[in-house]
This record gives sequence, C-alpha cells and structure tokens, in this order.
Amino acid sequence: MSKKKLLEVKSLKQHFPIDKHTTVKAVDDITFDIYEGETFGLVGESGSGKSTTGRTIIRLYDPTDGEVTFDGRCISSKLSRDDKKFLARSMQMIFQDPMASLNPRMTVMDIIAEGIDIHGTHKTKEERTKRVYELLRTVGLNEQHASRYPHEFSGGQRQRIGIARALAIEPKFIIADEPISALDVSIQAQVVNLLRKLQKENGYTYLFIAHDLSMVKYISDRIGVMHQGKLVELANADDLYTNPLHPYTKSLLSAIPLPDPDYEKTRIRIKYDPSCHDYSSHQPKWVEIRPGHFIFGSEPELQKYEKEIIDRENNPGSVTV
Repeated sequence: MSKKKLLEVKSLKQHFPIDKHTTVKAVDDITFDIYEGETFGLVGESGSGKSTTGRTIIRLYDPTDGEVTFDGRCISSKLSRDDKKFLARSMQMIFQDPMASLNPRMTVMDIIAEGIDIHGTHKTKEERTKRVYELLRTVGLNEQHASRYPHEFSGGQRQRIGIARALAIEPKFIIADEPISALDVSIQAQVVNLLRKLQKENGYTYLFIAHDLSMVKYISDRIGVMHQGKLVELANADDLYTNPLHPYTKSLLSAIPLPDPDYEKTRIRIKYDPSCHDYSSHQPKWVEIRPGHFIFGSEPELQKYEKEIIDRENNPGSVTV
C-alpha cells in the first residue's frame, strides 16, 4: 500500500443549529488520514456521524470548523471555481439508497453520462456512448440496459448504475456511503466484490461507510469507529478486530453474529455504557497509543488501555471479545 496521504482530515466539525439553544454536533473534532490506494472503513451505529463525515468531506455540507486537505489542496475553506471543478473531477460518491439517488426521469445512458457531459471528457456522441457501454460492462450490466429507466431494475442493479456513474469521470477517491445496506445479503457480497475488483484494477481509494462490521473488515485496510460524532478508535482492520481497546468498539464487535450455532450459544454480548467514562477531572484526547492504533480517552483510561496492551502481549490469546 502506498504511504502517500491522499486525504487529511484535521479537527473536523459539523454542527447543525436546531434553535437558539440547541446545536447537534453531528461530527465533533475528528482527525484521520486516508492513504492512496487503500480502503478506509468508517463504522458506528445509526446517528454516529459517519454519513455526515463523508458528505462534509465531499462538500455537500460546508464544514463548521477544521481542515480537509485532498491531494495537497485544502478543500474545506471557501472554494474557487477551479477548486470546485477539481473536487468534482477527483472525488465521487456512491449513495446509500440506489433508487433515491437516481433521477427517475432519466435513462441509464444519461444518468451515467451526466458527469461526462458536465466535464466534457468525451467530445462526440459516439465517444460518450462508447464510454457508457464500457462502464455498464465494467459493473456487470450490458449495453441493452442503457435505454432503460431506474424503476426497471432491481436494487442491486441500481446500485451498479450508481457505481458506474461514480466511475464515469475516473475519480481518484470514492466515498461509498452505506452502499450495501439497502440490498439483500447475496447482492451485498456481489457489490463489495465489484468494488474490490475495481480498486485492484484501477487503484481507487475508498472511504467505505457502513454499520455491518463483518463486511467492513472484509473490504477495509484500516477502520475508524465513530460514536456520537467522535472518532473513538482507529486501527488496522485485523488489529481492531483482534485487539479492540475502547469499550464501544468491544460492544460493537461482540454484536457480530457468526454462522456457528455452538459459538452463538456462548457468545457474550457486551453492553456499552457511556457513563463508564469520567471526564470531569481529565479531558479526553485523541492519541496514538501504539504505532497505527489511535484511541480517544482520558489520561487514566489511556493508562488502562496501555496496561491491557501489555497484558495481551504477555499472554497472547488470553483476551477475547
């Protein structure tokens, strides 16, 4: 994996004022990097701020505070016309609901070619048509589908059309916002395998947002865990699953079902209680507790996590979730 940072997010905040006295802190001071060619998974329960993070990065929302740097260029402040064009060409999004994100009045040909038309990447109608046919084949559809409308397809096929649209202008970075949550389990695997295949062939970089932890582990190189707008833990996928530290991460992992009846009989579900954190005398901070493993916690908590790491190293296999 290349170690060039493609995306740098520093102290990003996205707050939504509800009224004079209430503000929802959907994303509250989070920091992480995404390297070129990797898949960065972002997980958490509904309402944790995952999708808002993705939408803020791509500037569907203007960030409240913080800095986002993409490919060496700051994209979180006021964007010039050139910046907007650069952002639209370099970054695309695959949305959660494949029906709501496709215009029902447009044919598949026009939906996929919309970015091509806006950016003028293919000059003639023949080039445009050829490119759309090529994209349809890439995502497992065929040329006959180009003249149809979104309602004529299944959910999995519509998501493939959404993927083809995202690929049309050959972006460097794709934000996949829960792209499989609205699909049947068998179709989910097809879509994820397609994303992996495309990444292998073209070197795409993904931010993969989901709440299905088993699927996130399968596709991601590194994973960040969000809870109530905060990033609470970030680590290599294998490390996070075998050595979770934060109580919330442990709770999420304990909820993953496995197709093993014997295991399911003995599986212990860990309940997360936010009141276990006492931040009255020690303010929490985001620290790298060991190389590549970041966690959010107060000084006493960090000492406890460090002790847990040492205990695991001295007694490998003794701690399970």
